[in-house]
Parts: sequence; structure tokens; C-alpha cells
Amino acid sequence: MSEKGGLCLNTSGIFISESKNRFLCSVLVDGVETICYIPSSCRLDNFLDLQGRKVYLTPNISPKASTEYAVTAIPYKRSVILLNSSFANKAVNNCIHNRQFAFLGKRSMVKKEYSVDGYKADFYIPCSKTIIEVKSVISLDTSALFPTVFSQRSLDQLQQIKDLLSSGYYAYYFIVSLNPYVKEIILNKNSALYSAIQECVDLGMEIYGYSCGIKNNEVCIKTRISIIS
Repeated sequence: MSEKGGLCLNTSGIFISESKNRFLCSVLVDGVETICYIPSSCRLDNFLDLQGRKVYLTPNISPKASTEYAVTAIPYKRSVILLNSSFANKAVNNCIHNRQFAFLGKRSMVKKEYSVDGYKADFYIPCSKTIIEVKSVISLDTSALFPTVFSQRSLDQLQQIKDLLSSGYYAYYFIVSLNPYVKEIILNKNSALYSAIQECVDLGMEIYGYSCGIKNNEVCIKTRISIIS
């Protein structure tokens, strides 16, 4: 596998299991069981059964890294499913000035990870007082359920967004599939997050679904996909 999305994915292994310690797993690399880093805020077994699957690894270049490799992706059909949730933000960042995001209006001064009245926005457009929150979803199905796990942090963020909407800000909630073949995202009505999302929607927040993929060696937004509420 060649370099994709700024990542060197030449190294692969066979996934063994996730560790009890957060962010760690065991991978068989060249016949040797190796402890690797998982760059995901949630355990991957909440979304995928990786045991025995081929995984792509990237070298950890940080001098503070305690592992040699990070688990980054799995091969899927003619592409890959990325396993690092931060790639959702990178995909939006790489494409936010493109025509597909024209509905956001002027985007000459988009700020990343910007604090707005105590809320840390993934992206903020000062001229229109627009905040953008980006979430990722991983699924092997063409219909991805969101969310699949409870997140107090996400609930707290939505409460902050609700307060900002009431104060005259605009808000967008982007849910990005790390599987480029997902066709729709279904909001999980049994989750606590569902009602919090709806409260923000009632105040004007807009929700958009996207899939991301690889183009010209960059992680990018592939297409807009449906949100089913």
C-alpha cells in the first residue's frame, strides 16, 4: 500500500486484540506480537470486530511515543476504513474552502479549535459567528448508527452549543463516516445524545452527514450522505 492521506501505510500486521489499557492493542507484525497505539477515544471493538483482520500501521514519530506503530486503517473493498477519529476533522479542514461547503458562506478566516465563550469549536467562522462541531462514525454497514456509545463530553458540547445558539450564534453538526462506502447515517433514538441534538436543531443547528476518503494523497470529504432522524 502506498502513501495515502499523508500517511505511509506500507507496514501491515494482523490484529490480535485490544488491551485493557486505553489506546493500546496487540498486533502481529512480521510474526512478532507487538503493542501498538490506537488513536481513538473509544474502544474500536464498540464498532468493529478486528480480531484476525489485516491492519495498516504508521510509525509513531513522536519522541515521547511508547509504541513503535499506530493502528491507522483496515483495507476495505478498493479503499480503506480509517480508524483514527481525528481524520474526520482533517477531511473537513482539507475541503472546507471547496464548493461543497459553499452553504457556509465566506470562509476566508476559518479558525480551528477556537474557543467561543468557553466552548472549544472544531471550526469557527468569525464573520458569521458560525461554529462547526465534527463527529466521526465507524461502521462496516452501508447505514451507520450514530452514536453507538455514550459520551458525556458530547452531551456537554451540545449543551454549550445550545447556549450559543440562544445567544445568536449559528451552528453546524457534521457527522463524518470514516468508511467511504457508507450511504447514510441513522441517528440513534435510544441514545441520550439524540434528544440533545434535537433540542439544538429546534434552535437552528443544522446537521450534515459526509463520508471521507482518499484523493491525491489527502484525506478529504468524499460526498454528502443522508442523515436519518
